[in-house]
Amino acid sequence: MARIQLTPAMARQATTPWAWARAGAVLGLLMAISINTPALWFTAPLERSLGGRLLFEDAQGTLWNGSARLLLSGGAGSRDLAALPGRLVWSVRPSSEGLSVDLLADCCMQHAWHVSVQPLWGGARVVLSDSLSQWPAHWLTGLGTPWNTVQAEGQLILATKGLVVEWAAGRLVLAGRAQLDAAKISSRLSTLKPMGSYRITMLGGATPSLALETLEGSLQLSGSGRWVGSRLRFEGSASAAPDRLDALSNLLNIIGRRDGPRSIIKVG
Repeated sequence: MARIQLTPAMARQATTPWAWARAGAVLGLLMAISINTPALWFTAPLERSLGGRLLFEDAQGTLWNGSARLLLSGGAGSRDLAALPGRLVWSVRPSSEGLSVDLLADCCMQHAWHVSVQPLWGGARVVLSDSLSQWPAHWLTGLGTPWNTVQAEGQLILATKGLVVEWAAGRLVLAGRAQLDAAKISSRLSTLKPMGSYRITMLGGATPSLALETLEGSLQLSGSGRWVGSRLRFEGSASAAPDRLDALSNLLNIIGRRDGPRSIIKVG
């Protein structure tokens, strides 16, 4: 019987379909794993990257479509925890520049946040669509000192416009505007309820800035700051209307370094 001898070219042709089949099977497996990646697989690393201050409890679904309860924490080892009412729902899609993410906290947003994430060399660029949301001030108690002592009550109204955050080579670059209104704020440290309403405005640019002002109330807060690299340097003061000093004295002792009838606030 005649024997058929395969030449190297014939052997390559014979094995090529099987090679493509194996490659296709591996690719299909990787896609299946990616599509069905449990939410917990990426929320846990995200928590670690945030120093344990934002936690995703009871994460359900996948990397691409899922939900979780959001908790604020004082960080690793802290016993302070505060949960946001309801759940955060997310949807992630690949885009031409990176990832397109929709975030919706049912307690606090009427419309989802649309976030674009673009990877950069040694960092990332995050673009947030113009948004308006409202958050309970009590949620901040989870961050620990001094928030767990102040026990603030009221509403935090966040508005953003053209907000872009870029982190690259250890440097933070901000563009756009973010405004946080703290409305009708009260504290367990004072019998005066509410103490006032306040506004924090962040403006991006070559040197991003932060400003604090009082909109109304007996507790007067003011200050300004700027980012140097990735660090915020802020200086401000807190004072009370003369006829309300006794009611606000305990709070003034907590929120800054006491200097007579006022407190000096310094960060960075």
